[in-house]
Amino acid sequence: MNTIEKFDSNIMHTYGRYPLVMEKGKGRDAVDEDGKEYIDFGSGIGTNSLGYCNEGWAEAVCDQVRTLQHTSNYYYTKVQADFAEKLNRMTGYSAVFFGNSGAEANECAIKLARKYSFDKYGKGRHNIITLVNSFHGRTLCTLSATGQEVFHNYFFPFVEGFVNVEANNIQDLKAKLDSTVCAVMFEYVQGEGGVVPLEQSFVDAIFELCAERDILTIADEVQTGVGRTGKFLAGDHFGHKANITTLAKGIAGGLPMGACFADEKCKDVLGKGTHGSTFGGNPVSCAGGLAVLDYIQSGDHLEQVNEKGKYLKEKLLEIDEISGVDGMGLMLGASLKTKNAGEVVGKALEKGLLMLTAKDKLRFLPPLTITYDEIDRGIVILEGILK
Repeated sequence: MNTIEKFDSNIMHTYGRYPLVMEKGKGRDAVDEDGKEYIDFGSGIGTNSLGYCNEGWAEAVCDQVRTLQHTSNYYYTKVQADFAEKLNRMTGYSAVFFGNSGAEANECAIKLARKYSFDKYGKGRHNIITLVNSFHGRTLCTLSATGQEVFHNYFFPFVEGFVNVEANNIQDLKAKLDSTVCAVMFEYVQGEGGVVPLEQSFVDAIFELCAERDILTIADEVQTGVGRTGKFLAGDHFGHKANITTLAKGIAGGLPMGACFADEKCKDVLGKGTHGSTFGGNPVSCAGGLAVLDYIQSGDHLEQVNEKGKYLKEKLLEIDEISGVDGMGLMLGASLKTKNAGEVVGKALEKGLLMLTAKDKLRFLPPLTITYDEIDRGIVILEGILK
């Protein structure tokens, strides 16, 4: 029995997998079990922010594994304290809660917002506005928050208390921002929804209207954060900082980690016993996260993300089949004129290029460390397929 047969015989079929058995990786190149190499333009859906097995990251993780791999959150660890301190300094937040994924980070944000409102205003002010075309996770609650009908099936009843507003429609936002709402939750760039950035005027309206009514703002930066858009937080592009921000994906360089940040207003809302996570803030993941932060702070890497993103966008727009490119930094979505994005990704795999889709677009989330030469190599493969 080969690896794929063994895999399919023992693991639930919850993913549409490509016929690739990943064995190892280095830098921006992955290698399958037959020794074939692939340029990675997806980085594990944005998680391998420093590429595969970055030397400094690997050393930090291995050192931590040999020192302390886990302990209960009834105790303190220095590595979690160091990681939290550095994150709060870099983001400007007052406190952070650690989980294991973006969905967990968003669950924490939802609970925090509802408890803030309950503590201050009592029952009945619990609704959270989310945007049409949003994506916030796969748990029952974050799935309920997700503003895409395609996900609202099978698992009835869904969690109540979520109201959808059309993205970039200020009048729709005003109409639904009533006395039952405790928070507005949004992605600055809707990743799974097709790599679609919000308009500045709409973001401004969210913050202005919420500030007037003591309604919290929740920025889901699970995919956009940790330098992906060319700034540490995508909100910095828009000139705003939400009361609550969530991060995950690239935050620990490929290890399980999610984080929910709270500003001064919200930092003490969740007290003892109101939330928790057995593996949240795991020492090994925190060590990986510190290595990612050290890399980002060690030079002009965020500026390079912007420059590489512009370069990649220019190269994509030179291809006749591509009609447009949306996104920021190294988070881009390319629209195709005639071809099916899923089929293109499958053909790219055969040619040694790993890519992603988002709705009907090709999605690009390469490691932040990708080189111009590697971008060129990937573009040559993609252009050959699209011709």
